[in-house]
Amino acid sequence: MEIDGNTKRFPKSIFPRNAAVGDVVKISDNKVKVLKEETEKLRREVEDLMNDVWED
Repeated sequence: MEIDGNTKRFPKSIFPRNAAVGDVVKISDNKVKVLKEETEKLRREVEDLMNDVWED
């Protein structure tokens, strides 16, 4: 997992089953919460950037 540009390792067991690659998460007291709204916002930002790069 990347935090502030640095890679950190966490046990898979602390992540909820619905967590996926690319999800924005909040880690507190070794508990992880998937932040759905932030994940969707980030996905849209990345998609917009990709569309700008690959425009004809």
